Amino acid sequence: MNRTLVVTFELNADTSSILSEAIGGAARIESISALDPAARAAALRAASVVLARNPVRELKPDELALLGGAALIQLIPAGVDFIPIGDLPAGVPVASNAGAYSEPMAEHAIALTLAAAKRLMIEHAALTRGEFNQHTPNRMLAGMTCGILGFGGIGQATARLMRAFGTRIHALNRSGATKEPVDWIGTTGQLDALLAAADVLVISIPLTRATHGLIGARELGLMKKNAILVNLARGEIIDEAALFAHLRATPGFTACLDAWWVEPVRHGTFRMDQPFMTLPNVIGSPHNSASVAQTGSAALRMAGLNCRRALLGETVLNLVRPEDRYL
Repeated sequence: MNRTLVVTFELNADTSSILSEAIGGAARIESISALDPAARAAALRAASVVLARNPVRELKPDELALLGGAALIQLIPAGVDFIPIGDLPAGVPVASNAGAYSEPMAEHAIALTLAAAKRLMIEHAALTRGEFNQHTPNRMLAGMTCGILGFGGIGQATARLMRAFGTRIHALNRSGATKEPVDWIGTTGQLDALLAAADVLVISIPLTRATHGLIGARELGLMKKNAILVNLARGEIIDEAALFAHLRATPGFTACLDAWWVEPVRHGTFRMDQPFMTLPNVIGSPHNSASVAQTGSAALRMAGLNCRRALLGETVLNLVRPEDRYL
């Protein structure tokens, strides 16, 4: 077998089994994490396909140049905005793992939306103060319009769950078309219409140069006064100061934030420049929407299957285009 899949991170018995099953007989699998420098260099030069979490961190700068002969660099993360893809050899295709974490993230979107609609955090706090607001109305998702900004894997999985609650689905993607059942779909150029219609806005669009700061004070002002905003994607898609100001000025508006502006995985620390957690109309989670026990195995299997496509000369999914890159 002449084809080799080089893995830049350590494999254990379980992950080796998952990857072997996904690759089948398409290539020999070699993890370089325990190899000496000479053996690492030889493996990288001979790699048919490379599988990495973050090659810029897992490989030394001089090793990155050795990847020029690979047919594909497959990444484990779905969001690749924090990976400096420009440091990789020019001309080598790079694929994200988009869609690998869709199901748990969709469930998280539902949990956040329900917590906001049912006033769970607000009434929990009231109960601790001895207040029993039994007759303060909450809301049902049935009859609401859920606007989904970014109708890829996460957006589509969220739509499937939302429809079960009787929620109308309005969505945006690049093409303005989908095979998924929706009540309305438009292109990203129709963002204003989506914002105005949405009772719930779920952000599941990648962070790119085009989407950085996409939601600012003007866009927030187009939304309903009692809308629920759920951000599963990246904090930087929303103007942080503008969102904080909008929340203070519009107490019926709720922000459910799983994605933050400065996070440990991407930035090495957690920080917010606005005191969001002092506001009653904010529900936060530590970007753990994909942190379920099954996620790692499913993501590795999905990445492995895409590696197999490249190894066999088949069409590769989720190629990262130049305009999709952030760093």
